[in-house]
This record gives sequence, structure tokens and C-alpha cells, in this order.
Amino acid sequence: MALAQRLTYHYKHEEVNPKWFLVDASGQTLGRVASRIAHILRGKHKPIFTPNTDCGDFVVVVNAEKVKIASKRAELKTYFHHTLYPGGATVESYKELIKTNPEKIFMHAVKGMVPHTRLGAQIIKKLKVYRGTEHPHKAQKPELLKIKY
Repeated sequence: MALAQRLTYHYKHEEVNPKWFLVDASGQTLGRVASRIAHILRGKHKPIFTPNTDCGDFVVVVNAEKVKIASKRAELKTYFHHTLYPGGATVESYKELIKTNPEKIFMHAVKGMVPHTRLGAQIIKKLKVYRGTEHPHKAQKPELLKIKY
């Protein structure tokens, strides 16, 4: 056996053809859907997965405001942000954020599950989250992705 046959091939970004997936979040649990989305964004579902390359697919999430979490958790969960200026702390509860900006909840959940590096910043840009059922990505013909738990 030649040495070249035993080496692992690492795919480059240009060699990957990303697909588009559509996820309907209505009635789904936030954490379970977010972990599956992070898995697809990273590209771990593909046999050509390379850890140092963005080989994942695009994901479009619709009905973000209809996502579920446990009732007790909905009362207790808060999102904290600080601007690094004195008095720049902002704390928002889950209940008010799901009414005003449910897209932010999904982005926050998935962003915590991708790498916290430049590669992770590139990966998170491939996530598109929308409040209702309408989205502007119909031209890409996204496949419906069923997430079962």
C-alpha cells in the first residue's frame, strides 16, 4: 500500500457545494432544534467534514416565535448584554424577547453551539431566522428538514 493512499484528504472551502435547508420551528423545543441546526451549519452531517473548513450548509428557520421551552424556564430565563461602558448593562427576559425579537433567541442559542472563533463567525452567517412563514430565500429552493426528538 502506497503512503499516499493512507493520508486523509482535507476538503477546501471551494470544493464544498452547500445546500439549503428549511426548518419549521413551530412546536419544537428550542435547545433540541438549535443543536441540530448547529450540526448542519458546521457540516458534521457530511462525510467530507473537515474541522478547519466551513463545509456546512445554509439553514432557513421559519416560525421562530412558535418555539417552545419549559414553562418554568420561560419565566426564569434572561439574556444579559453589557456595552462595556459604565451603566451599560441590559437584561431582557425570555418572555419579552419572544414577543419583540424571536430571531435573536434563535441566533443566541445556535451561536453558543458553534466554535467561538473566526470560523464560527463565518458559519453563523449561514443561519437565516424569520418570525413568520415567509422568507426571501425561495429562489435557493431549500429542502424541508424534519427534526424529530
